[in-house]
Amino acid sequence: MTQILSTKKLSKALKNKLSDAKIELVEKNFIQTKSVNFETPQLNDYLVFTSKQAVKSVLKSKIKNVHTFSCLCVGSKTKKFLEKKGFVVIESADYAEELIQIIESKYKSNSFTFFCGNIRRNTIPAFFQQNKIAYNETIVYETKLKPQQIKKSFDGVLFYSPSGVNSFLEKNSLENKTCFCIGTTTAKALENRTKNIVIASQPTVDNVIKEVIKYYK
Repeated sequence: MTQILSTKKLSKALKNKLSDAKIELVEKNFIQTKSVNFETPQLNDYLVFTSKQAVKSVLKSKIKNVHTFSCLCVGSKTKKFLEKKGFVVIESADYAEELIQIIESKYKSNSFTFFCGNIRRNTIPAFFQQNKIAYNETIVYETKLKPQQIKKSFDGVLFYSPSGVNSFLEKNSLENKTCFCIGTTTAKALENRTKNIVIASQPTVDNVIKEVIKYYK
């Protein structure tokens, strides 16, 4: 029987899909995120979110009138969550690289407030700086690595973020394992460690599971 390790806990529906496909799952959270207290920043023309966790933290802090600002975001889950919570999302993209192209073509004269975690990529801030676009950045949540050694043997590993990759590699090796990644950014974190990488067609957890099932069929 094929055995896989997910570097974060999965929903019941996804676990059922794997068990229907006769794939045995081990799941452990290799990272932990938590909201942090932050000073309310001056809110610029538009708000930028690259994760659902950032949205949760901002809502928790109860910033006045935050819903009156339109949002740009990365990720379909982030977009869905923002809309569910009453925000207007005017632009969204699967990757930060795609979002900055949209900003470049349509919003260069606007200003932005970027809500993010303590471990974040430099793509968006670097773009704002290089193009002299007015922005401020507020760290609203913290990502902590939770490295743990997995004694059980398994055929594939599922990764959802560069932080998850780094956490896993602290105590485990990738020998003879296929890595399934949620997207290109996560896959990049593995590029010097293995060539054995499958990237989901769209950056969602559901699509990672689809790739796993397709691969082991």
